[in-house]
Amino acid sequence: QVQLVESGGGLVQTGGSLRLSCAASGLTFSRYGMGWFRQAPGKEREFVAAISWSGMTTDYADSVKGRFTISRDNAKNTVYLQMNSLKPEDTAVYYCARRTGLQGQYEYDYWGQGTQVTVSS
Repeated sequence: QVQLVESGGGLVQTGGSLRLSCAASGLTFSRYGMGWFRQAPGKEREFVAAISWSGMTTDYADSVKGRFTISRDNAKNTVYLQMNSLKPEDTAVYYCARRTGLQGQYEYDYWGQGTQVTVSS
């Protein structure tokens, strides 16, 4: 059974940093791309970042480019999201997800329970 468990969320001031982790089990982690998404109150879930199975290719939403960095450690079955220069608009529940499919036809089929990130102004 695939399980994704996020951690590392919390309360931080504007301009601060947080590092989210997503520990995966029940899958051959190194075979899959992974993604981070977020959902703010009253808003739809949105894409934040993704990383290929090897870690060689990454993709970011325009709103986080230059501030967030996605990475992975296949030996630890973990994907990370380093978030710097945080803004109040980054406040959301952050989810990691497993990516499947081919480029241009990606789908995300397993999701974690989410971790809350709150950025105070």
